[in-house]
Amino acid sequence: MPIKNMTTNKIIAASSRIADSMLSRTLGLMFTKPQQAALILKFEKEERISLHMMFVLYPIDVIFANSEKEVVDVKENFKPFEMYASDKKATYAIEAPAGTVSSTGTKIGHRIAFLAIKEKNYINGKSITVTEA
Repeated sequence: MPIKNMTTNKIIAASSRIADSMLSRTLGLMFTKPQQAALILKFEKEERISLHMMFVLYPIDVIFANSEKEVVDVKENFKPFEMYASDKKATYAIEAPAGTVSSTGTKIGHRIAFLAIKEKNYINGKSITVTEA
């Protein structure tokens, strides 16, 4: 699912996967290689989110968003073996390649959207519809 900064009109990630269980959030990006897809850590309620970079051997950027998908905190260049807790309560922590925050101009107060792409094939071509998920 693509992620878009609606304020700057820039794509944060062309694809992503969701970690919404305790186990999938705990494992996160541990033992993985750098990738272009983002990982969305989704929590059941807004809370101060604590993250660690144990066994993630490359830096990432993290965008924290509340239930309204408003950016409430960002952590750029989160390095291996560091720890961080969001300044404000959030529902989502989006882990993206290092440099994503600066290249998309993402800042606190911006609004993000998770996009759904639907394709339909017709005799005379293909139709693609993009909506907020």
